[in-house]
Amino acid sequence: MSTEHDVYLDFFGDHRPWRHWALRVDGPVATLSMGVQPDGSIFTGCELKLNSYDMGVELEFADAIRRIRFEHPSVGCVVIDSGYDGVFCAGANIRALAAATHAHKVNLCKFTNETRLELEEASVLSGLRFLAAVGGACSGGGYELALATDHILLVDDRNTAVSLPEVPLLGVLPGTGGLTRLTDKRHVRRDRADVFATKAEGLRGQVALEWGLVDELAPRTTLAEAVSARAAELAANSRCSGPYANSEPVALEPLGLWPTDDGNMIGEFVAMAPDRERACAEVLITASPDPAWPLRAARELDALLCHLRFNETDLGTIVLLTDGSHADVTDHDRALCQPASHAERETALLWRRTLSRLDLTARTLIAAIEPGSCFAGVLAELALAADRTYILDGEFVDVRPSDAVGARVRALRGEVIGAHEPAALLCSELSLGTMPMANGLTRLQSRLWGDEAAIATAARTIGTPLDALAAAEAGLATATPDDLDWDDDLRLTIEERAAFSPDALTAMEANHRFCGPETMATKIFGRLSAWQNWIFIRPNATGPQGALTRYGTGTRPIYAPDRV
Repeated sequence: MSTEHDVYLDFFGDHRPWRHWALRVDGPVATLSMGVQPDGSIFTGCELKLNSYDMGVELEFADAIRRIRFEHPSVGCVVIDSGYDGVFCAGANIRALAAATHAHKVNLCKFTNETRLELEEASVLSGLRFLAAVGGACSGGGYELALATDHILLVDDRNTAVSLPEVPLLGVLPGTGGLTRLTDKRHVRRDRADVFATKAEGLRGQVALEWGLVDELAPRTTLAEAVSARAAELAANSRCSGPYANSEPVALEPLGLWPTDDGNMIGEFVAMAPDRERACAEVLITASPDPAWPLRAARELDALLCHLRFNETDLGTIVLLTDGSHADVTDHDRALCQPASHAERETALLWRRTLSRLDLTARTLIAAIEPGSCFAGVLAELALAADRTYILDGEFVDVRPSDAVGARVRALRGEVIGAHEPAALLCSELSLGTMPMANGLTRLQSRLWGDEAAIATAARTIGTPLDALAAAEAGLATATPDDLDWDDDLRLTIEERAAFSPDALTAMEANHRFCGPETMATKIFGRLSAWQNWIFIRPNATGPQGALTRYGTGTRPIYAPDRV
C-alpha cells in the first residue's frame, strides 16, 4: 500500500443500501446500529476493525442522520449503538488515516465535526434527541460521537471504557471536538480533562460517571431495558410532542448531479465549471419559484461544497454567481424564516448548515453580482459570506469576452445574462438571524463587526434592493466596477489569489470570517481542525519515527523534544 494516496468520494449518489449502518424504527424510537464491515474501506488494503471508521463510513452516517430528520418525522429519539458485541466504536481507522493525503485527513476531521454538530443542532432546533448506548470499547472518535449525543448510557463492567487516546498513542489531537466538549459541554474539570485525555486506557464505570464523562450506568444484563426506558423518556420530550409530530415524510430523491470528464457539473439548480488555469471554480445557483427549489438547491449546493473540498483541492477560489429574479428567491423567505411544517423546518435548517459549510470551506469566496443575478433572500447570504463582493455599477454595454468570469458555467446551462433586473443585493429578514454563522453572529454582523451604527444602517436596508452605490454606502460591497472594468477587475483578483500561498490564504480568511465571540463550534474548527492540520504535517505524528507511522508496529515512536 502506498504511503499516501487520493480517493474519489461520491457526494451526489444514493448511499443506500448502507453497508456499515442499520436503521430500525419502532414508533417514536429509531435505532441506528454501527456495524462497520472490515473489508469495506475506501482505501485498498485497510481493514476497518473494531467498528473503526473512514470517510466512507462517515458518508453513510451523515446520510442516515439526514434521512431520519426528513423521512422519519415520527421519530423523537435515535439510539446509536453497535452491531457488534464488546465494542462500540474504536474511532477513525489509523491505517486509513495513514493512507490518506494530508488534505483528506483534514477534510475528514472537518466533515465529521460538521456531522457531530448536526446531531446537537437537531436536538436543539428540531427536537430530535440522541442516545449513545455504549457497550464495549469506546475510544477516540467513537467517544467523540457519543459526546455529541444528548445522553450517554455506559455498560458498567470491566471491559467497557471511554477514552481519548490520541495524545498518548497517536501523537495527534482528538479531531472531532472531544477536548472542547469535555470542558464546554459536559463541564468536566480541566485538570480531570487533562488526566483523561492523556490516559490511553480511559476510564470506566463509576469514575466515568462521577467525572461527568457519561450520564448513566447500566449492568450488561439489563442494558436493553435501560436503553429502552431512557429512549422512551427522551422521545417523550422531543419533536414527537411538537406541532409537526404527525407530519408527512419528506423523501430525499437522488440528486442526479454528476461530474463530467472535464469536471463540469450540471444539476437542476446548481452548476459548477472549473477554470483550472486560474485555479478557480465558477458556481452558479439558479433561482426558481418551484416549491421544490429550497430543498433541492440546498442539497445540490451542500453536495457540491463537499465535492470541492475532497475532490477538487486545487481549485482555491470559488466565484459565486446567481441567475433569476429576486422574487424567485424571496417568495421562499417565509418558509425559511418562519417554517410552518416539518418539511419547511428541516429545509430551513439544511440551508443553515449548508451556508455554515460554505463559511468553513477553505476557499476564497468571491460573489459577482451582475444584471440578471438574484442575490436576494437566502442567496443574499452567499454575498455576505464572500471574502469579496463585487457589484456591477450600471449595465453591460460591450460584448463580453468568451473567457469572462461566469461564461463557462453559464455555457453549461445554455444561459446568458439577461437585462430583466439590474445588478442589486436584496437582504431580507432572513439575514437578521435565521441563518447564523458558527460564531453565533449573522453575516451582516460579521461583515461590519464593531461598527454598531453601520450594522444598524445595513439592517434598515432589509427589503430594499441595493444597487452598486447603495450597497457600497451600506458597507456591503467590496468594489463596484463599471462595464469597462468589470471583467478585468474580477480576472486580476482571481489571478492574484492563485499567486498567493494557499496555506496563508486559508488562515487569513478564517481569521477574517470568524470575528467576534467564540463558540463551541468555532473552537472545534478553529482550534481542533486548524491545530490538527498543523500536527498532521509534524514529524512527531507523520514522520518516519512518528506515532501515526509506527502505530501497530510494536515500535515506540521517537519524538523530537522541542516545543513549538
